Amino acid sequence: MTGTDGQTPVTIPGTTPGKRAGEARHGQPRAEPTVWTERMLATLEQGVKGGKWHSLIDKLYPIATLRAAFAAVKVNRGAAGVDHVSIEEYASQLDTNLERLSESLRMGTYRPQAIRRHFIPKPGSQEMRPLGIPTIQDRVVQTALRMVLEPIYERDFAAQSYGFRPGMGCKDALRRVDELLKAGYIHVVDADLKSYFDAIPKDRLLALVACKVADGRILKLVEAFLGQSVLEDTREWVPDQGTPQGAVISPLLSNIYLDPLDRLMAGQGFETVRYADDFVVLCRSPQQAAEALGVVRDWTEKAGLTLHPVKTKVVDARTDGFDFLGYHFERDRRWPRKKSLDKLKDTIRSKTGRNVGKALAMVIADINPVLRGWFGYFQHSYRPTFRFVDGWVRRRLRSILRRQQRLEGISKRHGADHVRWPNAYFAKLGLFSLQGARDAVSQSS
Repeated sequence: MTGTDGQTPVTIPGTTPGKRAGEARHGQPRAEPTVWTERMLATLEQGVKGGKWHSLIDKLYPIATLRAAFAAVKVNRGAAGVDHVSIEEYASQLDTNLERLSESLRMGTYRPQAIRRHFIPKPGSQEMRPLGIPTIQDRVVQTALRMVLEPIYERDFAAQSYGFRPGMGCKDALRRVDELLKAGYIHVVDADLKSYFDAIPKDRLLALVACKVADGRILKLVEAFLGQSVLEDTREWVPDQGTPQGAVISPLLSNIYLDPLDRLMAGQGFETVRYADDFVVLCRSPQQAAEALGVVRDWTEKAGLTLHPVKTKVVDARTDGFDFLGYHFERDRRWPRKKSLDKLKDTIRSKTGRNVGKALAMVIADINPVLRGWFGYFQHSYRPTFRFVDGWVRRRLRSILRRQQRLEGISKRHGADHVRWPNAYFAKLGLFSLQGARDAVSQSS
């Protein structure tokens, strides 16, 4: 793996925590070499004087840092913001744009623009969810700011936090949940923070950032991003609370705000697994789970946050089950939760309408990447899951074939369809088989 400027990312020293109460062992995160010099890394390891970093703005505005930040923005793609400047347009005059941006950051005249709000369908429902789109230039600054700040906080983040952290992901969190369930931690606090990203108190968040950073210009930059206005159609306003939607810096800020909860739970011996605002506390007894929920309630109330009154509950994993990161855990097994399965079905339906007007081979080529991607995440599900989904997909395809051959719209004799177009027929056309992929994984493990 290389840095965005082609250099090899530097490993942050001293960041592999030992096995502590309530925590899992993580790998070592990385620092952007255009920002973090060997001298800075040594200081990070030894501890900065007074526990705060006083001079960081000069690490943010150099052209090399901004160029590395733009490279990361370009990889992540995304639409234009309120200024209508696309990534391609920004790149066409990159040197000029970065020089101007560097100067404004150095002089302290840089001001972020409004965030364009766009609505997209919410998976598994008829609702729409808001999507925040900052300008390309604001994304570059936020990315550079994250490159500067992330190693400072990452080094000390509690290890049971997995979301938006270098070298970690959903699968690590899911693996930890599996480990704890198998170890007898079957009484689970299934917690849900209501509108977390929109509810974080800005003043308290800034105070937490300031615990490790004393550079006033960096803090003002963070404050400026927290104060970004939102533009929806012709209406513009500034949210009272929360981190800016779509901002590159928001995931880091959200982890900074919840880290005290992680440490409180670990310090009291509770086994927590958190991914961003989604977390569970796994306990050995109902009494311990009730105690853990009490601690979480008390902390969230003092932190200005709210637990969802219906979605937050204590469950027995053997009988009730719980959802976490797209999976449903129950009876020593896990499978895709209903919303995850519904999302897959909606995507497949959109590509397999009876009037699709394509050769079946083309339809299969269109849905195969969807099936492969879904399997990549849900491959550890309870085995019958794959047979069920495979059968449902083939029924969709048989419906297309019936239409193309002008047979009845819906067969009254499903057995005839299986004879006419057996499973082997679809396999010959290259249809990705979830069950076949699962069997292959089992044989190789």
